[in-house]
Order: sequence, then structure tokens, then C-alpha cells
Amino acid sequence: MDLNRLEALIGKNNLEKIKNLNILIIGIGGVGGYTLESLVRMGISNITIIDKDIIDSSNLNRQIITNQKNIGNKKVTEAKKRALSINKNIIINDLYIFLNENNINEIELEKYDYVIDTCDTISTKILLINKCLEKNIKIVSSMGAAKRMDVTKIELTTLDKTKYDAIAKKLRRTIDKQKQKKVKVVSSTETAKNIKALGSNSYVPATFGLFITNYIINDTLKETL
Repeated sequence: MDLNRLEALIGKNNLEKIKNLNILIIGIGGVGGYTLESLVRMGISNITIIDKDIIDSSNLNRQIITNQKNIGNKKVTEAKKRALSINKNIIINDLYIFLNENNINEIELEKYDYVIDTCDTISTKILLINKCLEKNIKIVSSMGAAKRMDVTKIELTTLDKTKYDAIAKKLRRTIDKQKQKKVKVVSSTETAKNIKALGSNSYVPATFGLFITNYIINDTLKETL
């Protein structure tokens, strides 16, 4: 994979730091798919993806891994294909499982530099956050991207500082208040539209994903740039 332009921007040593990261992503949908895409294009060579979902036609408007030809296929399978089509040398482990308390101990969280939570299930989010806090593993979690239209309201913050977000509110009720300050999240301060359906567009979930990548790369290189 030709990364000459990236190397020109950050330098050879920093590029090697990025390449050597080991990343875990849980959820390869609207937010997770764009996170994966941008991390792959940054040259990261070792990524594990977890998702127990199938591509549906309703995913086409916002999920970068989807197209008319792969509807009905496993998301992790298609995400892996796409990653390999960009960087043929990437090591990408695809796990078609629903992560919960019954199988999370089968995942060696300690071996990852960053855990990325872009899943939709509240119980899984709580489980991941608590496990990562317990093991002192860096985690960044996506809050709600649906029912929103304004990317200028998206921010990287900590769980305790979130507002106007129903997912964050549920997490704050469960996770210890002091620990909330240690949990990096991407959230929006935009008030969600008052609609029943989880309406979503192409660019808000994408921007959430790019915010996550922005955090990981700049956190990795913060002492050298």
C-alpha cells in the first residue's frame, strides 16, 4: 500500500507507529464502517472486527461497506473484503459473533492498543467500557448518530460531559461517575429529531467514524507531532 503522502505529512517514524497499532472494532455499521475505512487507509496493519449482522437494503444509505451486490452477506465478511482491496497485506480478523457477557472473556482485550465501540447494544457497550476500564485499555465509544443532521455539533468528549444523547444517558446511569471521566466518546450536542424511526443520513455516521479515527491517530502521535 502506497503511503508516501501520509509519510510526507507525519514522517517515517510516526508512520511506523501507526502501522504497528492493533485495533479492535465492535460494530461495522454506519459509524464502524467509516472508522474501519479510515484506519485501513492510514496504514494500520492489524485490525479485528466483530459484528453479528447481515447487510440489508436499508443499510445502503449510510454504510460504506454496502452495495447492491452484497445485500444478504455478513457485514464482517464484506468489511474484510473491502479492507483487503485497499491494503492486500493487512491482517484483518473477522469475528461473526454477538459480543456479550458469555463470550467477552474469549476476546483478549489486553492485546489491543485501542478498543472501538460502535455497536448499537447498550448492554454490550456497558460491558466493553467496564472491561476496558478494569484492564486499563483505551476505549472510544460512539454515542447516537441517528436522528441528527448537523455534523458541526459532533464532538469528542468524555462520557460525563455528554448531553442531548439518549444512549449516553443510559450509560451514565450504570457506569460509575468517576470512571465516566475516563471514557472517551464521540457524541453530538444536537437535539435528536422527535421521530419514532431511527432515521439517518449518509454523512453524520461517517463523521462520527472519522472523529474516532482522528482521536486514535492524534492520541498515538501526540508526543511527536
